[in-house]
Amino acid sequence: MTDPATLSDVGRREQAKADRRLKIVRAARDLIRETGDTNLSMRMIAQRAEVSIATPYNLFGSKRAVVMAVLEDERDFLHRFNSLKVDNAIDRLFEAHALGTGYFIQDPDFYRPLWKALLDTNGEDNTGLATPERQEQTRAAWRWLLSCAQEEGLLHTGVPVEMLERTLSHLGNGIMLSWAMGTLPTRELLPSASLGYALILSASATPAGKPLLERQISKHREALARSDGV
Repeated sequence: MTDPATLSDVGRREQAKADRRLKIVRAARDLIRETGDTNLSMRMIAQRAEVSIATPYNLFGSKRAVVMAVLEDERDFLHRFNSLKVDNAIDRLFEAHALGTGYFIQDPDFYRPLWKALLDTNGEDNTGLATPERQEQTRAAWRWLLSCAQEEGLLHTGVPVEMLERTLSHLGNGIMLSWAMGTLPTRELLPSASLGYALILSASATPAGKPLLERQISKHREALARSDGV
C-alpha cells in the first residue's frame, strides 16, 4: 500500500508543476500582446514567468508548444457554444462563427500575431501553428454544422458538406489573412466573413433555408454599410 505521505508529496509536486505551467502560459500571452510577435525566446518567457530557463523546456518541450498552449488557454468556446439559444441550424452556424470571431474582436492585439503564426507556412513543416490535427478538428466542426443544416432541410443534400466546408474555409482563411495583415479593419471582420458565408450557402439553400440566409445577408450587408460610414 502506498504511503499517504508519498501521495501527498506527489500531489504537491503536480500542483506546483501546474502552477508553473500556468505562469509560463500567462507570461507568453502577455508578451505576445505587448510585442505583437509570437516568435518569443524561451529566455524572455522564463524571465517574465520568473522561472528558470530550463522550466519551459521541461514542461512544454518547445517554444511552439508554449504558443499552442497560449492559444488553447484562451478558449472556453465549447462551453459558450453549448449555451447558444438558436431555433435552427443556419442560425447556429452563424452564431458559432460570431462566437469564435468575438475572441479576435475583443483582443485584436493578441490574436492578430497568433493568426499570422497560424497562417504562416514558412516553418519546417509548412503548417505554422495550424497543425493537421488542429485543421481537421476545425473542419470537422464545420462539417457537423453544415450536416445539421442539411438534416433540418435548410440546405440541399445534393452538395456534399465537404465541398461546402472547403469553400467556406478558403473564404475564411483569406479574410483572416487580410485582418491579420491589417488590411481589413477589426470592425469589418465579422460582417465580411458572415456575408461571404451567407452568399455561398444561399446557392445550395432549400426554400426553407433561403429566408434564413437572406436575413443573414441583409444583416451583415447593413453592418458593412454602417462601417463604411464611420
